[in-house]
Amino acid sequence: MNEMIPGVGEPVVTDATKGGGSNAARIAEVKAWLAAQFDAAGKEVPDFEYTPRSIVHLYNLATVSQAKTQAANIVANDFRQKAAEYRSQAARIREILENVGLAQESLPSNVVASAQVLANVANLLNIRDTELSRWEEKQNGSSFLVAMGDISLRKTGVDEKRAKVHKESKTLLEYTRKAIARLTYLKRTLAQLEDDVAPCDAQMENWKTNLGVMASKERQYTQQYNNYKALLNRVGYTPEINHGVLVEMAEHRKDLEKKTKPILDTLRSYQDLPPDKALAALAIEDKKRQYAAAEKYLEDVLQSALATSD
Repeated sequence: MNEMIPGVGEPVVTDATKGGGSNAARIAEVKAWLAAQFDAAGKEVPDFEYTPRSIVHLYNLATVSQAKTQAANIVANDFRQKAAEYRSQAARIREILENVGLAQESLPSNVVASAQVLANVANLLNIRDTELSRWEEKQNGSSFLVAMGDISLRKTGVDEKRAKVHKESKTLLEYTRKAIARLTYLKRTLAQLEDDVAPCDAQMENWKTNLGVMASKERQYTQQYNNYKALLNRVGYTPEINHGVLVEMAEHRKDLEKKTKPILDTLRSYQDLPPDKALAALAIEDKKRQYAAAEKYLEDVLQSALATSD
């Protein structure tokens, strides 16, 4: 078969687009086309069911195949006609050359080789002759020289593009080398960081544990501070009672204890005497006066100490 699948943009025949012709005519045309294609391939048409869908598809294939076959026949006929013209022209030129004694058999081998090289170059340059019309000859010279100049210009352009591409490739190669070096450095850094992950995680867990302990201690110390502050407020502590004042009061207390100790010893000695109510009352009153004087002295010392600290 010349064509099995319709190309893009090819006309497709359907029941809506194909107005003329019945289904029987289409089936007959499809059968004839299939028989012709399989006969050309040396095979028989296989048996299958002719459904409306398959008939439409095969009819479209047949239409496209016939159209392309017709176009190929036209091109082939044109090529055959041109080949016949070229053979006729070659025979005429060969006759002319033989008449003037320039037949290929009578020419030296080097001339034949040069002519063959010239023909190959002409085919490569896609030129048909070595001269242009009179006006073109005045403007550009022979078509061979024009073609050679054109190909020289193309070669120059290709060389320039090649140099540009080479320069760009060198730049890209340099960028690639730098990128590879940077990638290698990043991979090495990544590997080092991955190795440091485990120790850092362990250290972070340790810090986290210590932070929890410190937070717990902070709450404990804060509670103790609040408790001590409430206790100081309850006993009447003020900022004026500092360490120096307390030390001074302790020293005065020691002095008072030294002064009151003989009195207490005397009172204890009185306990061993026989009871005498009148003398005991006098002694008690005397000791009360002494004790009151000592308390007044202690209060005066405290007041003076507080005044000095202010």
